[in-house]
Amino acid sequence: MSGHNKWASIKHKKAATDSKRGKVFTKIIREMVVAAKEGGGVIENNARLRKAVADAREANMPQDNIKKAIQRGTGEIPGVIYEEMTYEGYGPAGVALIVETTTDNKNRTASDIRKIFSKHSGSMGETGCVGWMFSRKGFISIDKSASDEDTVMTLALENGADDFVAEEDNYEIYTKVEDFENVKNALLAKNIQIAESEISMIPQTYVKLQGDDAEHMLKLMDELEEYDDVKNIFANFDISKEDMEKFGA
Repeated sequence: MSGHNKWASIKHKKAATDSKRGKVFTKIIREMVVAAKEGGGVIENNARLRKAVADAREANMPQDNIKKAIQRGTGEIPGVIYEEMTYEGYGPAGVALIVETTTDNKNRTASDIRKIFSKHSGSMGETGCVGWMFSRKGFISIDKSASDEDTVMTLALENGADDFVAEEDNYEIYTKVEDFENVKNALLAKNIQIAESEISMIPQTYVKLQGDDAEHMLKLMDELEEYDDVKNIFANFDISKEDMEKFGA
């Protein structure tokens, strides 16, 4: 399994706990505000907003919260103005990281992200220092219990997927960004439950970590994930399932 997909699974499990719900709501609301600001408040005409609203409903966010977030984005009601900032850097053993944020104070956010990197044996770099190692793609993960391999693979590839990988516990599907929703909808139309789905930055190569480096990397990822301004984290680490469990991920 790739480090990216392991972390996606960890995030999903964390988001499901009540103790994390407040932070999940905060991040989703910010995403809806920005999506509505950029692409308008009509969900049917705004793919990014549509995804954010779907995430909000999956997290059991009240409909009134969703409505107000969209209205803040379109300017119908007053609210905080957010900017999107992306930071790049290195974790333990040279792992490449891309951190996407949504913030109302970019100077504060930049300073805080830099401190988090330094605290966990990492360093923040210049824009572009690691971005070339990643490609933006659609990513869909399906638990093997949801359907058989031939059905999932055929549906995915016939509807525009670029790649299909059968891992130990799940199927991984990769698409071009423009084909992501088509593939996802084709799977849902056949009542195949999707465990994870997102537009992601997929690394070209991975750095295998173990021992102290693995522990520091997971602590770095966890603290970045906990930071309210962080929207997405992408990294090219690969850590064994045993070490993931050992270090509490």
